[in-house]
Amino acid sequence: MTSVVKLIRRFVGILVLSMFLLFIVNVVILLAVASTQNPGIGPWTTAQETEAGLQKTEAGYTLSDEMTKMLKDKDAWAVYIDNDTGKVLWHTENLPSEIPMQYTIADISSLTRGYLADYPTYTAGSENGLVVVGFPKDRYWKHMSPSWDYDFIRNSPYIALSAIGINVAVVLLIYVTANTKLLRSVRPIADGIQALPTKTPLYVKEKGLLSDLAKDINRTADILQSQRRDLRKKEAARADWISGVSHDIRTPLSMVMGYAGQLEDAPELSEDDRRKAAIIRQQSVKMKNLVNDLNLASKLEYNMQPLCLEQVNMAAVARQCAADFMNTDISGKYPLEWKAQENLPSCVVRGDKTLLGRALNNLLNNAQTHNPDGCHITMGFQVEEDSCCIAIEDDGVGIPEEKLEKLKNTPHYMMNDSGADEPRHGLGLLIVQQIIKAHHGEVKFSSGANGGLRVEIRLPLSSEKKYYA
Repeated sequence: MTSVVKLIRRFVGILVLSMFLLFIVNVVILLAVASTQNPGIGPWTTAQETEAGLQKTEAGYTLSDEMTKMLKDKDAWAVYIDNDTGKVLWHTENLPSEIPMQYTIADISSLTRGYLADYPTYTAGSENGLVVVGFPKDRYWKHMSPSWDYDFIRNSPYIALSAIGINVAVVLLIYVTANTKLLRSVRPIADGIQALPTKTPLYVKEKGLLSDLAKDINRTADILQSQRRDLRKKEAARADWISGVSHDIRTPLSMVMGYAGQLEDAPELSEDDRRKAAIIRQQSVKMKNLVNDLNLASKLEYNMQPLCLEQVNMAAVARQCAADFMNTDISGKYPLEWKAQENLPSCVVRGDKTLLGRALNNLLNNAQTHNPDGCHITMGFQVEEDSCCIAIEDDGVGIPEEKLEKLKNTPHYMMNDSGADEPRHGLGLLIVQQIIKAHHGEVKFSSGANGGLRVEIRLPLSSEKKYYA
């Protein structure tokens, strides 16, 4: 709240300062414009000075050299009209030809109010006559008083635009100058807010108008860092616990498997007892594999599984996995077809050969596990521009669309509705996703062309060496 009060106070201060400075600026502009139109130094004064400089001599009337020069500089002319006769007793040499030399009382009255032959005129009375000074036709726009320069009238739009521009420039200058400090304070705050989601330590300098906000960001950053440390500790503890439990289970489980194997092969036992021993051994093997999968999935999830990165020929890995699967299919219920593009080059990815092979084996075993009556399996392999694509598809029972959506999001929670005894899509597919993710690839689940499940893996090609024969 303190920062908000500071900002409001600063805003009001800037607003008041802006209004004051704009008032001063506009007063100065007004005075500057008005000074150019001061009647005291305008045509009225010129007429009065002309009358004062006009002297009567024996030869007539003469005008002082100073006033003659002034009229010439202003391109003005002048006449002196006798009050009694209305005749022009004197005039300047540049008197226009259309100016009459005789005037009535009405003519003299109009001279004091407006124009003569479209020349703006200004008068100054004397004891016996009237001095009339005329200016060029386009020099003044005349009422009684004051008189406005025609150039000023023509330039008034530009003057108005200039005044507006000066006002805008003053406002911008005020706000840029006044808010420079504020902008310097906002930048670290914005950077701090953007850095909050990252895992890097964060500290924003607690000074300036937004010091309170900076303190809040620092406290939030400390809390997030503390939570991340606690989370890492919990993840490490969970992984260690799973690893320890897995190790403790494997030892007695190996003994169970060993003794069950001995009982299975014991000739003194009945056929039914040996069959039961075989079931114990088989289920023990499943339990052992499940424990191993659980341990591996935990390590992959918490980034505790070390990757032995090397240049891996994925075409060779895929062929080897396909060959191993076919060799173990003694019953022949799961024929596997290898489909690859013509002239397939071996593609190289940077990864862990063992884990990548584990991912492919999991997909093949998944197709076998969920199709107990047998199915036809296809393994496709092709190299694209920047990746290699491996697709494993079966024509088995497949997965309903609603369960397929769940499988895409949470494969380790995908349970069949047919019963608790039925196999589920569990850790095997989760491990596949984790392995491929660790190699910066992607996994896509979809329905196969023949109704089964299709799993597509894409891995980026190695930047060091994409292909070799």
